[in-house]
Amino acid sequence: MKKTGMAKSDAKKLMGQMVAPGAGGFGNSGAVPVDRREQRKLDQAAGLVPFAVKLNSDLVLQLQTQAKERNVDLNQLVADLLTKSLAA
Repeated sequence: MKKTGMAKSDAKKLMGQMVAPGAGGFGNSGAVPVDRREQRKLDQAAGLVPFAVKLNSDLVLQLQTQAKERNVDLNQLVADLLTKSLAA
């Protein structure tokens, strides 16, 4: 292979790594993000079940604002609110 062909091949490999999932920390050494399949297994082990709901955009904005104010994940906030309202 010629030198230019090698350079093109190396560039394609590099671009592929940059586009790959979890490339947000490209070049940083740190914790490797968990892929979707592994995350699904972890969620199932924790007893979590995916539950899709369609909500009004104003309500979603309120939920996101409360989650930021409480410094919690949106999933955790919704679970807490549902638990409290169902217990009442």
